[in-house]
Amino acid sequence: MKHRAIGTVLFGLGALLLVFAAGLAFVVAPAVTKLPYDLERSVSVVEAPGARFLQIKKIGDNVEIKTHQATLRSTVAVQPNAKATADLTGDLDSTAVVWTVGQTVERTDLKEQVSAYAAELAIDRVSGEGLFWNGQWLDEAEERAAVLFEGQVYKFPFNTEKKEYRIYDRDVRKALPARYIGTETVDGVEVYRFEQVIDDQELRMDDGRVAALLGSFAPGATEGKVVYSNTRTVWVEPLTGSYLKVQEVQRKALVPNSGLGTVLLDATFDSTPETVAAAVERARESRQQLQTVRLYGPITLTILGVASIIGGLLVARRRADPSPSPRHSSGDDSMEGRGGPLTDELPPASQNWRSDDTTAPIQRSAPDEAERR
Repeated sequence: MKHRAIGTVLFGLGALLLVFAAGLAFVVAPAVTKLPYDLERSVSVVEAPGARFLQIKKIGDNVEIKTHQATLRSTVAVQPNAKATADLTGDLDSTAVVWTVGQTVERTDLKEQVSAYAAELAIDRVSGEGLFWNGQWLDEAEERAAVLFEGQVYKFPFNTEKKEYRIYDRDVRKALPARYIGTETVDGVEVYRFEQVIDDQELRMDDGRVAALLGSFAPGATEGKVVYSNTRTVWVEPLTGSYLKVQEVQRKALVPNSGLGTVLLDATFDSTPETVAAAVERARESRQQLQTVRLYGPITLTILGVASIIGGLLVARRRADPSPSPRHSSGDDSMEGRGGPLTDELPPASQNWRSDDTTAPIQRSAPDEAERR
């Protein structure tokens, strides 16, 4: 009974471990491969040394429009908006999170702001794509406009694949293809490299701004446009879909209908070492958590569960074998087969009563026999 009880306990424990393994793989793992609601605020910085750029400054009642050359630093901050996320309804409820994003670009020599923008958008918690949401907006040059965010905006999907994705570009305000280029490593972490090439896309600008640019750089022109090119490269940690490093080779030019064009922006932005180091650390922590829940945890629990079940079955089937009876031997095999205290054979009666030996047991006479004597 004792073996059966122990075997039953081991079998039950093994079954419970298998249930936990399945729960980790099919319940917990899908839950953790989503953007959390309480994501911490993140900041990323890219710099463009020796960039040529347009700067518009208001000096008194006048506006100065000139191009300069200096190092530019772009800082992007992403802050989850808990209240807006809680207010999501319909298909967005529980499937999306709302992010508030802000970017500033400054020249490092004078610590002056060159440009800035802010945005609010809904992100799919699994794919990282921008979703249609009535509350999304983009604010540039103090002008809030309704936009449609789409494609990958600030991250790639969990379990990124080696295929083409679309990355949203704020200047052209649409998502364009980004090709998978290859697999590399960033500070020891394996990443997928994607590249998006945008060639001479005309930017949508209001007539007053274009006229101001023409007046400063092409006075004789009556019409003009601004064209934009960018080669964007992102290094993505595939399990989490996080950007570990970004490079953008940007160019903007004013193209008038007469006269020479003017370069308004010529800069190569690269993630700073501090930004890369912080992104790598976050990716390693997230990878470890995901692998524990999705891989190592279920495998370990499955092995322990199967071992416990097998052990329980073996213990329950054991039967106690009777121990062999001890043999009493005087060293003489001729005694074997004789009767003894553990047999049904009675020992022969003692004949010592016929002896004159006083040590022999005294035999009492029966009453009749005593009378005959």
